[in-house]
Order: sequence, then C-alpha cells, then structure tokens
Amino acid sequence: MVRYGRRMDYMRVLFGTDGVRGVANQELTVHLALRLARAAATVLRRQGDGRPRVVIGRDTRVSGDMIEAAMIAGFCSAGADVLSAGVIPTAGIAYLARELDVDMGAVISASHNPFEFNGIKFFSHQGFKLPDDVELAIEAKVESTEHLDHPLGADLGRRLPDPGLIRQYIDELRRLAPPSLAGLKLVIDCANGAASAIAPALFRELGAEVITIHDTPDGMNINDGCGATHPEVVGRAVVEHGADAGLSFDGDSDRLMMTDERGRVLDGDHMLAIAARAMLDAGTYRGGDVVGTVMSNLGLERTLAGMGLRLARANVGDRYVLEMMQELDVPLGGEQSGHLIFLNHSTTGDGLITALMMLGILRNSGERLSTLADIMPTFPQKLINIPIAAGARWNENATILRAIADAETDLGADGRVLVRASGTEPKIRVMVEALRTEQVARWTERIAGVIVAELGG
Repeated sequence: MVRYGRRMDYMRVLFGTDGVRGVANQELTVHLALRLARAAATVLRRQGDGRPRVVIGRDTRVSGDMIEAAMIAGFCSAGADVLSAGVIPTAGIAYLARELDVDMGAVISASHNPFEFNGIKFFSHQGFKLPDDVELAIEAKVESTEHLDHPLGADLGRRLPDPGLIRQYIDELRRLAPPSLAGLKLVIDCANGAASAIAPALFRELGAEVITIHDTPDGMNINDGCGATHPEVVGRAVVEHGADAGLSFDGDSDRLMMTDERGRVLDGDHMLAIAARAMLDAGTYRGGDVVGTVMSNLGLERTLAGMGLRLARANVGDRYVLEMMQELDVPLGGEQSGHLIFLNHSTTGDGLITALMMLGILRNSGERLSTLADIMPTFPQKLINIPIAAGARWNENATILRAIADAETDLGADGRVLVRASGTEPKIRVMVEALRTEQVARWTERIAGVIVAELGG
C-alpha cells in the first residue's frame, strides 16, 4: 500500500522536521537567530525557577560563531544566562540539558548539510527535542514582540563559558562504553565536524587501534565528500588498512553509518537489526516492537518478524521515531540514515553512543561485522529527490496519484512506494522498493518523471 509521509509541520513557517535550517546569512540571518533565542527563552522558561539558564553548543561551520553570538545576545536580552560549551555533538547538548540545572539546550548545526547551511534546534530541560506545539508557540513569539521579556540592569543575562562541559559529556560516553575495545582496528571518518575533537581520542582510550580521516575542520569542509552521507569513503579506507570496521559520523555526530571489514556499508536498518538481535539474546529487550520509519527497508521488517518483533513505522525524523518509542514503551528505534536512539541511554540520536553499542556487540559476539550484518537481507531501494516550488500540491495532482497507484499495483505485496515532501528542503522525495532492481528503477524514474512534468521540478 502506498504511504504518504505524514506532514506534522503543515502549519510551520520556520521549523522543519529538525529545527530551523537555511543558508547562513540568507535565510538564517543574525536577526532571525536573535529573535528565535528571545522567543525560546520566553516560551521554555520554567515558571518560578528564577533567572533562566541555557546551555548552547555548535558544530564546526564557519557561520557558527556569528549565529552563536546572535543567539547568546538574544538569550541574554531576555534575561537568560548562557552556558557555552563550544564545538560539541548535538547529543552532547541534549545530555547536558537534562543533567544541568538549565531551562533548555540550543544547538547550532545543519547536521549533514553543506557548510553554507546552518540550523538551530532546541532541547527541553529533559533533553528531548521539542514537540510540534512548542515549536509553533516559539514561531508565534518570533512574529510578535508583544509578550517577550525586556529585562533591565541586573536582570540581563550573561554568557558563562565552561570548557568542562565537553569533558562531562565525554565522561558519560566512557560510562556507557564497553570495558575495552582492544584488538579492534577502526577507521573513523569525522566529517570534519563536531566528532573531530572527541571520537578519535575516545576510541583510543578504549584500546582500539584508530585511523582517522576528515578530522581537521576549517569551517568550510564539514560534510564535504565525507562522513555519513559518503560512507563509501570510509569503506575504501577500511579495506586499504585491513580494519575491522569503519565509522562515519555526520557534521554534528548525531548519525552514524558503518562499514564492515569488506568495505560494505551498513545503514541504520542493519544496525537496528543487529542491536535488536543482541538485546533479545541478552534478555534485555522490552516490548514487541522496534521503531523505524516509512523509509525503513522491507528487509528489516521481515528480519524483525523472524525474531518475533514488529517494525513500527514512524514519520521520517528522529523526533517522530522518539515519540513512537515512548508511546510503545520500547528501547530501540531509528532511521535508515543512521539516526539510532537507544532510549535507555539517550534522549536523542547520538552517533557516538550508537558506535559504542555496535562495537560492544561486535566485540562480545566474536564474529566479523559482515557476519552480523548478514542477518538482514536488503530489498533493492531507490530514492530520487526532486526540487519543486514551495507549496506545490503534488498530493492533489491526479496524474501523479495515478502513476503512484500504477506502481503500487505492479509491485504488490513485495514492494512499496513512498512519496513525501521533505521537511527540511523544498523537494519531493520518491522512494520505490521491490524484490527486483529493474522494477525499482523503472517505477522510481517513471513517478519522478511525472512529477517533473506536472510540477516543473
């Protein structure tokens, strides 16, 4: 049956599925960053707790300094003190938001996007990404200054740099890590991003032999032909160095892609299957579901069924994965793109925690990573992204809907069609999955061609 991606952000102007994002100094201006900070400080301030406090961090983009300065000014002008962690993975701010006595966490990052983009996302004082209604409330405050705080004198906020915040996050990672990774040889691609100053040292401390690539950020090389969006790069390095595994992080280190010792890419679906099997074998899995998304491969669905588990499909976006995990009360969920959430350990996707969990499984199993990955067969799948004009009503176009219906009929029970609007870009995403590669290519290109003809993509 065809699945249309559910748009939770149909009323949104600023927030997409993962915060506010755009080209820095064009869509994401200093003015907007300042107003977002002021609005967030007003909406997220806990009542009766005195002066609000915020912990803020960023990735390595050249625009990060500019946007961070604007946000700190906005927070301070709303009477909030700001704890500045500097360059740190997104999940590090989520962790600090729940561990420190703060009202919220703020991250400046555009994740896997090119360096000219940047973004802003917020976490509650419990370390969770904000629900839709709270983000909409912040949007409303951005548009109107009527109800924003305007403190004076001693009530203004201050910036409080604290270099120890990063160490606090690293200590938490060490606490969650396996006792030792001695004997494992790893290639780590840091995407010239937030993991660059943390990941190599962490895995060496655990005893692994580490070869690093793309760990020299200059503000403009983040995600540039490297990292989680180009896992084949680390795959080639794994084969070249005879390593046991490759780890590819993205710019803010909230997602991870792996490669086995053959250089074969393991995406989030493979890692979910491996983790679910390990947790079941250890007797630590609760519930009968693993949460994926509408993009999760049919191979994962059938592999989990063989374990007695059901794949529950959430909308794309790790915030929606988390919501479903909480609703079903299960500890494991994630996206094909490498956002995995181990809810017993983190409130959001954390590529470093995912790496620690997966390497712990690898070490304990005594198997090669390729053997563990073979638990899941992969159905051929193709995704095409089609740029369109903002607001184009593709899902009301009879010709497009007829093309989708024709594909659905042809594929039957052994295939899927997913057409959805991106939550972060003005694009339509067309995905087709089937038993035969020929069917996948034919129907993906046919549907995409119809969309281009109808909407001018």
